[in-house]
Parts: sequence; C-alpha cells; structure tokens
Amino acid sequence: MPDQYQNLDGETAHTLQQNKAQAKKSKLIVIFSLITLLLLIGGGVAAWYFITHQKGSTPPATPDNSGNSTTVDIGDDPSKFEKDSRLHKSFYGIAYTPEGSLMPNCGNKLENVIRDIQLLSQLTGRIRLYGSDCNQTALVLEAIKQTKVDMEVYLGNYVVPDDNTPYQRQRDAIKEAIVTYGPDHVAGITVGNEFMLNYLTAHQSKEPNGPIGQQGAAILKADIDDTRQMVADMKLSKPILIGTSDAGSFFNKDVLASVDYGMSNVHAWFANQTASAAANWVFNFFDETNVQPASQLPNKPKMYIAETGWPTKSSDAGNANNGGSPASTQTLQTFIDTFVCQANSENVGYFFFEFCDEKWKDDIYGGVEGWWGLFNGDRTLKEITIPDCAAP
Repeated sequence: MPDQYQNLDGETAHTLQQNKAQAKKSKLIVIFSLITLLLLIGGGVAAWYFITHQKGSTPPATPDNSGNSTTVDIGDDPSKFEKDSRLHKSFYGIAYTPEGSLMPNCGNKLENVIRDIQLLSQLTGRIRLYGSDCNQTALVLEAIKQTKVDMEVYLGNYVVPDDNTPYQRQRDAIKEAIVTYGPDHVAGITVGNEFMLNYLTAHQSKEPNGPIGQQGAAILKADIDDTRQMVADMKLSKPILIGTSDAGSFFNKDVLASVDYGMSNVHAWFANQTASAAANWVFNFFDETNVQPASQLPNKPKMYIAETGWPTKSSDAGNANNGGSPASTQTLQTFIDTFVCQANSENVGYFFFEFCDEKWKDDIYGGVEGWWGLFNGDRTLKEITIPDCAAP
C-alpha cells in the first residue's frame, strides 16, 4: 500500500485507491478519445486535400442559383473518358455557351463544362464563347486543362452600348484567366457580338457606315483598342488575335479595319431558304457580303462564319416553318450534309451553331431560338448523323 494511505483505515484506503484508479482510467479514456478525434480530423483533412487536388487547380466557384444545372459525374481523371463512335472531328468550330452562364443568375459548374469539353473535343478543335461573365472563361480553360484535349478557344466579351461596366468586368475576367492558364489555348478575344446590329436597331437605322453607325462604331472600337492594349501589356509568349462578331450585313468598315478577324452570323433559315438550298446561300452570302469587302481593307482581316446552322423545332406553330423548310432534325441533317464537308474542303472557317439546345433562349424568346443544338439540352445527340470529313 502506498505511504500516503498508511494512516487510513483499510476500507477508506481501499476506496481511495479505487477512486484514484478510476480517475486514472478516465484520464486515459479522455486522452485516447482526443487522440482518436485528432486522427479522424487529420484523415478528413487529408481526404479533402486529395479530392480537391487530384484534378488540378479549380477556378473560383460560381454560385448555383439558376436552378437549371445539375452536377454530372466526370470520374476521377477527366482526361480518360469514353469516346462516342457516332462523333467525328468534322467541324471547323462550334459555338458554345456553358450552361448557367447568364447574368445575374450564374449557375455553371466545372463538372458540367468538363463534360461538354469531352463531347466537343470529339467534334472540333475550336470553340467560340460569347461572353466572359459567370467565370465561364476560367471554367472552359480549366476544363481543357483537366481533359488534356487539343482545343483552342475564341474568348468573348459581350459589349453593351449604353453601359461600359459589363465590358470592363469581362475584360478583367479574361485577363485574370489568361494570367492563370496562359495563352496556349486562347486563339482570340472577340469584342462585341451583334453590337452594331443592336446599336443600329435601337437607333432605328440600318446603315452601319452611316452617321449613326459611326457613333456606334466609335464605342465598339474604343473597347477593341482597349482590349488590344491589355493583351500587349501582358507581354505574352504567344500572340492573341483581337476580333469582333456581328450580323452578316452590319459590319462597320472602321471597326473591321481595327481587328485581326471578323465573325459573321449567316443564317439561311432567317433568309427563308429551303434546307437543300441553304448551304450554297450561306457560302455565297458570306463571300460577297463579308470576305470580299474585308479583303479590300488595308489590314485584310480574316473572316469567319460565326454562326450557321438549322433549328430542329419551334415552341410555337407560327415559327415552325420560316417560308423555306420546316424546323426538324431531318432538315438539320440536310444542312449538315450539304454544308460541313464542303466548307471544310473549301477551307471556310465557321462555327456551327450550336453545341446544344438552350432552354433560357426558349424561355425568353420562344419560337426556334432555343432549338439549334446538335445535342439536346441533356447532352444526348439528336437523331442526326455526324459526317466523317476532317476539318482543316
């Protein structure tokens, strides 16, 4: 018996020994519990680190408050994905907007953009974006990084005539994305999409080179010059071209004289053409209205078809047939069959419109606006056959 218990009676000493032993046991339990808790926390931190870092760096998250996008499973290694035998890399380029990239309700997700890039890379080596809000530039470049596909992007800055804040916001987002990911996958920056068309329409004019057109051109050209200066100041290892995009008949000469390339929206559907005649109409219109005039300018900007395609349905009967052929998968197939391989063989640069159906366009505009995709909104291929002819 320990010395400190020698002057106590046996029962009391025994009780104290039991209490001390119990206290020691309790202390050991507490210590063991704390060690176990620390190990669990450490394991959780390690698991978090592994999960968040095994796929590379992730751009800042955007809030998902749009309600129009669900997260998809892209697997542990996005560069290893199953190829679809129905898809062929036959398109020069494709117009693309990540789902949930419409301000102010940003809801795009990296996982969904990765899924889209996996599909797009089986169809083309080029995509064009329309804007840079909702972090879409960084998301697309991160998706290309993780999938390790051969893809270049024409970034977009959607310019608003009466408010320069959106331009500045998107310009800064583009700069940050290029600083983060470098210029290797960036082919160009397109400043403005149908800016002149919208400006002239708002001012009840149809003359892009008239007095009102010159007013709008001055606004757009200032943003183009600002973007060019931004890129020059970055002193990048690879040049990035600066361009603009507009409706085919609405290019201003001063604007074209200030860019490296122009992108022209050329839609046979809105010109009331039949599906069988649509491809030839697109080629002729583009050459006569855009290519030839641009070749007369001192800088000779390269001209691309920014949008061309065919809708597959209309949300109302009044727009189901636009005077030529109806909106259907069959007529889309006719346009694909007569346009894609011919454009490739003639080295016409184009961005097929578009990757998939977009519900927000249907909600806002109705008619055929939301139904131009090669894929349905859920990313299932429509009942069409993709041609097998290599794009330039």
